[in-house]
Amino acid sequence: MSISLRNVGKTYRRGGMATHALDRVDLDIAEGEFVAIVGPSGCGKSTLLRLLSGLLPASTGEILVNGAPVTKPSGEMGIVFQAPVLLDWRSVRDNLLFQVEMRGLKKADYTARADDLLRRVGLAEFADRYPYELSGGMRQRCAIARSLIHDPVMLIMDEPFGALDALTREQMRLDLEALWMATRKTVLFITHSIDEAVLLSDRVVVMSPRPGRIERIIPVAMPRPRGLEGRKSPEFMRISDEITDIFLSRGVLTAGVGAGP
Repeated sequence: MSISLRNVGKTYRRGGMATHALDRVDLDIAEGEFVAIVGPSGCGKSTLLRLLSGLLPASTGEILVNGAPVTKPSGEMGIVFQAPVLLDWRSVRDNLLFQVEMRGLKKADYTARADDLLRRVGLAEFADRYPYELSGGMRQRCAIARSLIHDPVMLIMDEPFGALDALTREQMRLDLEALWMATRKTVLFITHSIDEAVLLSDRVVVMSPRPGRIERIIPVAMPRPRGLEGRKSPEFMRISDEITDIFLSRGVLTAGVGAGP
């Protein structure tokens, strides 16, 4: 699935107030590419996700998926939100199959796939447990597996690790890279973390403060798998410094007290 955004903008209006969330966004995402978007809070990252997935209309410009305009949500996309949003009264397996049921598909045709996905994300032995019996990281693994149950060609992830502790977040990053290398889905990954953006993606899209614009698109020429050693790579350090400098220049980050000039 290829994606093209051309001069895309979004303005929210409520009463007499207008909030300009996104402005003149141009971006192409190739099939099978892992693209990360990093930027400050309120820069329109999540808005961009909703526009791309057809949950909201753009105010200006156009969004094309495989050359066709996006006018409504597509079954070819899987979405992982910041919170897992699981149903507590359904087992882990049945949470995956709930999406199948909502699509009007036969549950029995997807049970084997659900079990395979749970195995891939390390939850095979928890298939019959309930979400309240799982840790935060396990619930998010379940949400990722659910997003893949209908075999979408593109996965959109909106800060999926943001609520996790540091160690769980690191493990989820490693697991996601392994899963992507096995499936080669097109992925758009939204994050606040510079480290995650660089370690996971083929390209990092750096956003400005609101109204969100693309400040820079940075290719990441690091071999895979990047694993735990990725942070030691000179390329990782170079790109991380480049992104940090962009945020310093825009006032998104400021030097700490006592820092040199």
